[in-house]
This record gives sequence, C-alpha cells and structure tokens, in this order.
Amino acid sequence: MRRHLAVACMVGFVLAAAGCAPKAISPVSEEDNPAHHYLMGMEMIDKQDVQGAQARFDRALELDRKYAPAMAGKALVSAMRTGAETDKEHQSVEMKRALDELDKADSAADGDSQKFQVRVTGIRVYTYAQPKKWISDAEKQYKKAMGLKKVNGEELPYYRSMEAASYFMGVAYYKDYQFRDAEDVLAKVTSASPGRWHEPASRLFNKVHKIIRASASFTLTDVAKRIAVKEAVCRADAAALLVDEVHLDRLMAGRLGGPEKKGEPEFVPADISDNMFKPEILIVQKWGVRGLEPIYDKTSKAYLFYPAKPISRKELAFTLEDLLIKITGDNTLATKYIGQTNSPYPDVPTTSASFNSVMNAVTRGLMEPDISGAFRPDDNTDGAELLLAVMRLRNVMNIK
Repeated sequence: MRRHLAVACMVGFVLAAAGCAPKAISPVSEEDNPAHHYLMGMEMIDKQDVQGAQARFDRALELDRKYAPAMAGKALVSAMRTGAETDKEHQSVEMKRALDELDKADSAADGDSQKFQVRVTGIRVYTYAQPKKWISDAEKQYKKAMGLKKVNGEELPYYRSMEAASYFMGVAYYKDYQFRDAEDVLAKVTSASPGRWHEPASRLFNKVHKIIRASASFTLTDVAKRIAVKEAVCRADAAALLVDEVHLDRLMAGRLGGPEKKGEPEFVPADISDNMFKPEILIVQKWGVRGLEPIYDKTSKAYLFYPAKPISRKELAFTLEDLLIKITGDNTLATKYIGQTNSPYPDVPTTSASFNSVMNAVTRGLMEPDISGAFRPDDNTDGAELLLAVMRLRNVMNIK
C-alpha cells in the first residue's frame, strides 16, 4: 500500500511540475514561427539593434522553448551588452548570462544544422564578451562547427553556408591582433564560390593584408595594433602613430630643429587635457603638421584639437604631403601637380584643393586608390590604411 502511495505521489509531483512548465504558444500567422523570428533577430544584430533582437529571440522561444538558434541569439545579445558595459559588476553579470545561454543552446541543438548555428554564434559570443582565454574558446567553437558533416544550407536561415564559420573566426583573430591567422581563415571564404560572406570577408581580408604588409619590417606596438583594427581613426590616433612609429619629434628636431623648437607648443588645446595621447598631440602641434592643426571653435572662441574627430582620407593625404615636404626639404612638392589637365581619380578633380596632396600621397606609395580607381577622399580613414601609410612613410624616409 505504501509503495503504491509513493508511486502515486511521484506521478502527481511530475504532473504538477509539468503543469508549471511554460507551454509553447500558438502562432498567429504563417510567418509567426521560430525560424523567422530568429532570422529577424540576427538581422537586427547586424544593425546593432540589441533590444529589438532580444524581443525577436524571446518570441521564437515562446513558440518553441527548445529552439537552440534563438537561445544562441540571446547569448549573443548578452555578449554584446558585455562588450558595451562599462560597469564591471554589470559586465560580469551579462558575461555569465551569455555563457550560460550558449551552454543551454549547445545542449538543446537538434541535428548538425542547429549545432552549426549555435557554434558559429558561439564564436561571436566569445569575440564580443572576451572572457579569459576567449580566443581559445572561439577556436574550439570553430573546430566543432567545421567538424559537422550533415549541415544543410537550406536549414541555415541566417548563416546560409559553412563559410560563415571561417568568416567569424577571421573576425575573432582580427580582434585578437592575430593578423596572419585571420588572413588564413578569411582566404577560405574569399577563395570559395561567392556567397553571403564573400564580400565582408574580402573587405576584412584587404584590411588584414594591409596590416601584414605594414608590419613586414617592423614589430607593431600595442598602440599600433589597437589603432590598426579601428573602422575609423581619429586625429589623436594619427598623432599617436606619427610620434610612436615615425619618431616625429626626433626626426623633425634633426632636420628642422632650432632653439625655438625644443620646448612645448605655444598653447595647449583645452580639449586634450585628459586625452591619453596628449603628449603625442603636443608634439604634432609643436611641429605644425598640416591637417592636424588646432581648429577654431566658434562656440568656445578658442582653438581646439578635436582629438576624437575622424580623419578623412584627403586629410590624411594633406598630412602625409606636409611631412614629405618637411622631412625632404623639397618645397616643390606643394605645387608639383597643380595645373595638371587630367586626374587619374574620378572623385578627385584637378580643381580640388586636395588634388596635389592626393597625387603626392599615391605616387609616393603612401596611399592607394580603390581597385575601381576612385580615391574616396571624404571617406573616413580606417586603422589599416593609417598604419600602412605611416609605415610606408617610415620606409620612404629610411627611418630606423
């Protein structure tokens, strides 16, 4: 009797527990399904809409609480919040949530296609959250993803093909400054048939290749590596690389120096007082490098440096031209191409104020136009472009 009572109690407990578990809800339309909401969520991730993505992943899990790709999506949301969080305690909470969600997704994944989606997303989770030994964990996710044998592209609503794993592993290596490893895995994407990840992989491959070329003869400093991976470099970054990698103060003092150049600049712009690159900015200012001069601010009625202002490609060309003139002493460079009839660049006419500078920068091999021939004068300079230009300047000037 007691035995039957115990069994009955156990059954009752299980049924009660099952009754308390959240039940999947019914869809309200044909597109109200887990795969669709997951796809929309991942596309919102691409747009940095973290809150919108969270809502989509939550909806996918309301429809199917065991849908592993959406669990992985939630892990990615938490990882992105980890990377954006400045408070250490909050950062730790988000990181734990991200890794816990990723573990749940891995356990729930059904079949190779879902496992692939979870593991590629896992690479991204580690890249954003960057816990200790994160690159090693990302590599493990990559190897597991590439080891799957029955992945069906038609079952990958967002990633679409296995090249996605190599692309995001390339991003991870890039973020960890392992540029040669990044180049190797990205080449697997660029050498495959064109697909969803071919174009972004090609863009990143070109950046990585520039960094590798720039560092062929020199060991990059930590500052140079951090600047190299920036999507858009600022005026402070340019000052830092010129001083650290070209040894601007020592070089200028040897060629243009005099008693008046041995001290500090005439004034210190108010907006660089707390900038980590203040010493480098002051050296650039002392030598009056064109393109990086203080700018008059009408509101404060003062000259400011604007350290965080992105530097455009034409502004970088101005700066490089000025340094060429100062270092070589060849003042004819300032007007060398003025009066030329035709421009080799469709977006830089001969009448443009930047034409002469662009010509000097390109003909000296310091900058490059696109494969189409366009120079993109108003585009922001990215870190790889700046690093390559500065290192080539160093080579041109035979700077040791």
